[in-house]
Amino acid sequence: MDDTGDIKISRRDLLITGALSASALAAPIPALHAQESVPASTPPPVAFKLSLRVNGQRHDLVLDTRTTLLDALREHLHLTGTKKGCDHGQCGACTLIANGERINSCLTLALQNDGMEITTIEGLGNKDRLHPMQSAFIKHDGYQCGYCTPGQICSAVSALREIEQNIPSLVTADLSARPKVSPEEIRERMSGNICRCGAYSNIIDAITEVAGRTA
Repeated sequence: MDDTGDIKISRRDLLITGALSASALAAPIPALHAQESVPASTPPPVAFKLSLRVNGQRHDLVLDTRTTLLDALREHLHLTGTKKGCDHGQCGACTLIANGERINSCLTLALQNDGMEITTIEGLGNKDRLHPMQSAFIKHDGYQCGYCTPGQICSAVSALREIEQNIPSLVTADLSARPKVSPEEIRERMSGNICRCGAYSNIIDAITEVAGRTA
């Protein structure tokens, strides 16, 4: 005798049973022998005392040893004229002058410049007394957005100083055959500074004018 006729399931019971079954299938199954993830330990920062002489003023700082010179200037001394562009030493926006030589401040640690004489765009001139290179950039429209301009100017000032100090030419090995300052020489020495706006011809004109005054 078939007893299935005695089983009665209402539509409501069927829907409830189906919903419970679907929920059970959707619930995540706990992993067997799951291990708790242990976060990797990060070593604490190491502080370093240093003294920077920036634009003729001494600054005593305590910084993380990993702090770049660029970040020390912008974040700790609030000298934001030096710009952070690529942060990989490829664009030249962060160029400044350290002990008379131009460097990419994003590639050097602050502690490496302890005791050095740093000159940023703020130290070259101000609105009341512009540096000749700043004046020439304004005269020849050597900028558009202006973001790369501080690095361009610091690099240009240092490049002319390199030439004046008889550092061998990058274009012509024979110094006696090299003109005082040629456009080719300027382009080669400024090749590490990128202007994404494309004001290169005006930049060369500005540097050439200043070079003519100092030749």
